[in-house]
Formats: sequence, C-alpha cells, structure tokens
Amino acid sequence: MRRPFCLIVVGWALAQYSAAFAAEQPFASPETAKAVSTSPTAGLAQVTLSLMLVLAAVFAAAWIVRRMRNFGRPGAGAINIIADVALGQKERAVLIQVGAQQVLVGVAPGRVNTLHVLAEPVLTNDAQRGGGGDELSPSSPPSPMPDFKSILKRSLGL
Repeated sequence: MRRPFCLIVVGWALAQYSAAFAAEQPFASPETAKAVSTSPTAGLAQVTLSLMLVLAAVFAAAWIVRRMRNFGRPGAGAINIIADVALGQKERAVLIQVGAQQVLVGVAPGRVNTLHVLAEPVLTNDAQRGGGGDELSPSSPPSPMPDFKSILKRSLGL
C-alpha cells in the first residue's frame, strides 16, 4: 500500500519540477512552415517501392530457408521418397529408397508400419517420364525430377 503512494508522490514531484523548468525557458517561435510540394505520383512511387522491398525480403527469406533446410544434418540426401499414394483421408502408402534398397511403408496418424521390403528396386512412372525414354534399364538411377518437356506434354494431355 505504501509503494503506490510513493510512486504517485514521486510522479507529482517530477511533474512540478518539469513545469517549473519549462517556465524558465523562453518560448521559441517555430520556424515558418515551408511549403512541401507532394504529388500523388511521388506517394504512389514510394508505396510501390516499399511494397517491392517487402516482397523482396519475403522471397529472400524463403530462398534462404529452402537452402538451409538440410544444413547441418549428416546424410540428409540418403533417404528419398520415390512415390506415395493416398489410401484414405489420412493414410498413405510411401515407397522410400535408402541407399540401394527400397521399402514400402504405411503412414497413418501416429503410426508408420513397414509393409514390404523390395528385393529389387522399382522404377516409377515419374522416373520413366523424367528419363525421356520409354524403357529404362534397372541399373540406371531414377531421375529426381521430370524435365519441362514431359511436364508440358502431360499437362496438355499429349
């Protein structure tokens, strides 16, 4: 109870001191206001430039986060997801490649089960389209991403 009262008294004393100090200072007249010519074009340019700076900062941050995703993790590229398919709203079957071995796992909320360990690697349709040829030998590694030509043909239905 005593502490808030002390704070009020100290605040009142500081207010009185600042009022007395301000009374001793002569009042300075402000300089005459200079007319500043602002055009709507200048304001629009400033807003546009500010928006461009913010968007550039967002894209730069996204690029840095994407580049730093695997930073500091040893063997980050050792596990690859070859294919996945939705079996229900929350259930999926995922084909994972670890080194030269492929494993089919079932993924559900709170659970991951090994469904099958494949004896020999399976080539997916994505790998076949990305390679550019109709037939791939089992020894050739699957292409990580299809090329632009095959994506365009697939999207046009050719």
